[in-house]
Amino acid sequence: MFTPSQADVRRFFCSVHAKSLTGTPLEAIEIIASQWIGEHPEHHADFSSAEAALEKTYGVEAGHTNPFLHLSMHLSISEQCSIDQPRGIRQAVELLAARRNSLHDAHHEVMECLGKMVWESQRSGRPPDGAAYIECVQRQATRD
Repeated sequence: MFTPSQADVRRFFCSVHAKSLTGTPLEAIEIIASQWIGEHPEHHADFSSAEAALEKTYGVEAGHTNPFLHLSMHLSISEQCSIDQPRGIRQAVELLAARRNSLHDAHHEVMECLGKMVWESQRSGRPPDGAAYIECVQRQATRD
């Protein structure tokens, strides 16, 4: 399992952003990351300097979204859907995207479920519950 550090993640997104701006060819995972970066112009300044990104703190108490965590979640959901792991996530996200008429909006709702699954796993000391995660996304897709 690949477990990048916080610094690795920040350097990755800053590098992808820089490559996108200069038209440098991107690897497959970088293309996906670049697409999500493009969906979030409000965070582009955060990706403009790896050095600054490594120094910055994004405190929840200050009401600031951590753009690196946010984009990591987009990337995770994209990867989960591409391999349908946990099984059923692809269909659940597609249903939610169709209901919301937006993959981007659907991802934001899925992030709530993903965050809840990770938090509950950490709190209980048990592995993440993929079935509960899928059920959460399906509930999101069926509510108005």
